[in-house]
Amino acid sequence: MAGAGGAKNSTVAKSSSSAAAKRNNNNLKLQQQQLQQTPSTRRQNLLQLVAAAASATAAAHSFLANHDLALHPAQTLTLESNISAVSLSISNLLSLIHHPIAFAVPRPPPPPPSWFYRFMSSQNDNDQLFIESFRMSKQSFSYLLALLTPSLSSLTIPPNYAVSATLFRLAHAASFNAVARRFDLDSPTACRVFFVVCKAIIDNLGHFFELRTDLNRIVLGFGWISLPNCCGVLGIDSFAVKGNLFGENGSVMVQALVDSEGRFLDVSAGWPSTMKPEMVLRQSELFSSIEESRELLIGPSYELNDGTSIPQYILGESCFPLLPWLITPFRKSDTDDHEDEDDVNDGCLNLSSSKQAFNSVHNRGMELLDTAFGRLRSRWRILSKEWMEESIESFPYVVVACCLLHNFLIKSNEEFPDEDSDYMRNHDLPDYEGEGDETGERIRSAIASDLSRNSQKTALLATWNYQK
Repeated sequence: MAGAGGAKNSTVAKSSSSAAAKRNNNNLKLQQQQLQQTPSTRRQNLLQLVAAAASATAAAHSFLANHDLALHPAQTLTLESNISAVSLSISNLLSLIHHPIAFAVPRPPPPPPSWFYRFMSSQNDNDQLFIESFRMSKQSFSYLLALLTPSLSSLTIPPNYAVSATLFRLAHAASFNAVARRFDLDSPTACRVFFVVCKAIIDNLGHFFELRTDLNRIVLGFGWISLPNCCGVLGIDSFAVKGNLFGENGSVMVQALVDSEGRFLDVSAGWPSTMKPEMVLRQSELFSSIEESRELLIGPSYELNDGTSIPQYILGESCFPLLPWLITPFRKSDTDDHEDEDDVNDGCLNLSSSKQAFNSVHNRGMELLDTAFGRLRSRWRILSKEWMEESIESFPYVVVACCLLHNFLIKSNEEFPDEDSDYMRNHDLPDYEGEGDETGERIRSAIASDLSRNSQKTALLATWNYQK
């Protein structure tokens, strides 16, 4: 039996060897045929491949034109970009082999009427597609349109077209060409419409920066997270710039003040990353309104349990200086185990623990900035793209417009996008190296002691309830 099996295996091995030899011979013949092909034959074969690619590209464009209302806007933009890239590659290839461009598929506009006209005329009552396209419900869009229409009289297109085109570009970082195709415009008109509408947003929605108009609500909100008399959380985020305008890996900075609900209360945008955050702060209108004109943070003080009076203040990132109205965290050098004479005990209270308690609450405040900027970038994708050097002057207007729309949608009870939870701001900004203001230090220490005292009371009460 063993011998029979061995003979059979030998036959199979010979058969496999024969098949492999045959394949090798076929591959060798194919290589020889390719070597023997004349330049004209190779050129003809290449043209056949180009024709097949052009046909596939045309089919993809036809599919897009017939299903653009059913696809997510991000999908249509990706398809358009890929079709355009393939068409350009085909054209370049044909020009290299000196052949008339017979197979290139230029990207024609969608069939008339425009995408937006067909979108608005469709019988689809599902609000979700509208939200995916313009980042807000139809009801909120109608309200926004009513607010902006009086400022859009200089445009030659209907206000609903203008506002929708602008929201589409903001929401999906769509190029002006892509916007123009969808709204039956040319690119220069799409560009002009975009900036006119952004200006209208800033002019008409400015009251949604509520630092001056709704301070009581703001203070109350921070009270719920153990920050008495706090009027906002101040920090900086960085936005990428394409090119070397601000050096390698340069960016533009946005200083923002937010409340406990993630609303933007004040925005100062467009500062080069070559500037120190301290200088950004001192040149901002917020600083001027507090330090010079004394228009802000002039409300009543808050009395802590130990009788200490706390004026209105802002919680600031560690890159800013400690001021009487801008309370930054304790630095690591201030939280070591070596107490100096200023680190006195208040009864059984050790001040180093109060510093830790303050920094813990301060971190919670800074997380509000992360959340606000994450939601802003997620809803308005144009802010997540690298900004072009040649249009850097328009960046502040676009950021401010996006922040106002963000606040408008919070006021309208619109839900936030789901994909914002993982965003983290750039926390690599250097800590402020100067000395802190003495009044600011006293206020910070008083808040820290109060926080630690309250946390101890809470812990004791929890222990008592557990034992009970």
